[in-house]
Amino acid sequence: MKSIKLLSLAIFCNIAFSCTKKVEGSPIADNIDSTQATAVTNALAQEEQPEDELLKEAKEKPLTTVAFSETDHNFGEIKKGEKVEHVFEVTNTGKNPLIISNVKPGCGCTVPDYTKEPILPGKKGKITLHFDSTNFDGAVNKIADVYVNVEKAPVRLTFSANILP
Repeated sequence: MKSIKLLSLAIFCNIAFSCTKKVEGSPIADNIDSTQATAVTNALAQEEQPEDELLKEAKEKPLTTVAFSETDHNFGEIKKGEKVEHVFEVTNTGKNPLIISNVKPGCGCTVPDYTKEPILPGKKGKITLHFDSTNFDGAVNKIADVYVNVEKAPVRLTFSANILP
């Protein structure tokens, strides 16, 4: 039964995301690594919570203000198949606790990690985006929307890379 569920998740990921690994001559379930499995799990969880609900949840908290160390990162040239990550630093510049409700990547090839606890005024948190370049060639641009309790949510983070063979 577990294999059927994993196979179903893999098929869903293949259909829903162009970033998943293509399979030739072997069972899909045998070709899913932990990053892809996490991406599938995150995608399913995010599909259950529509974007307008995420935005409503973020706005229900007392609003504050936020500053990012950067909102765009360029990995430069990386080799196809390389897995890279980047940490975006978040600072609460307001008077209420900053709450990151969710980080929703635009693609299953990107897996987010982020500070789950409220970030007190003046304190810092982080959002890490993990990117798997396995299924890409050439220039790529990716996004992740950050749902936080600020006036102009979601905040969009972006990254780019040039994938070499």
